[in-house]
Parts: sequence; structure tokens; C-alpha cells
Amino acid sequence: KLMEKDKGIKYLGEVEDKDLKGLYNAAEVLVHLSLYEGFGLTVLEAMRCGTPVVVSNTSSLKEVAGSAALTVSPLNIDEIAYNIYNILEDSNLRNRLIESGLKQAKLFSWEKTARQTLDLYHSI
Repeated sequence: KLMEKDKGIKYLGEVEDKDLKGLYNAAEVLVHLSLYEGFGLTVLEAMRCGTPVVVSNTSSLKEVAGSAALTVSPLNIDEIAYNIYNILEDSNLRNRLIESGLKQAKLFSWEKTARQTLDLYHSI
């Protein structure tokens, strides 16, 4: 039932990389509810596009997102709905999450990751 058009939710399946930026920019909120996540690149991509984010509080996503996202139990439907609703209805909250998300995303880059990896190899 979640895929009904009148609910405003559409399941897209796998999306090609070239289409991601447009989807992030068009999204009102990214909700990434994972019970286990290795890193959370999706969260940073959305933040970089100025999309507010809701993430699981049970995985690495809360560390990646820092204070720039709302964290929820991925098993608590009421908490998830409450936080999504607040982002959609509270423009101050939405703007704060957008601003802090843009800053948070700047803390991560492939160049920085490569440099830190190389430094680690040299130290070993």
C-alpha cells in the first residue's frame, strides 16, 4: 500500500548514478533506515544536495550524519513518522538540517579518504 500514488511515495527500484543528484535535489527528505550500514554514502550525497536526512540510530549512519540529521529507531514507526512530519512542517528545523547537512558533507571527501589511507600505510 505504501506505493500508492496518493500517498506521495513511489518505489523506484535501483536508480542509476547519473540520476541520483536530481532525485536528491527534488526530495523533501531522505529517510535511510538501516539496521546495519557499513558507511552511509547515501546520507552524505543527500546532505551535499541540501536534502534533510533522517537516519537509523542503530548503525554507523548516526556517526556519518553527526548532528546534521534526525536519528530514529528503524523499528519505531511512530518515531519515524513524527520526525518526517516535523521536517516537512517546520521550516526552521528543515533549514537548520539543510545548513548543518551541507557543513557535515564537507567533512568527507574521496581525496581526504585517500590521504588518510596512504598515511596509514606509511605508518605501518
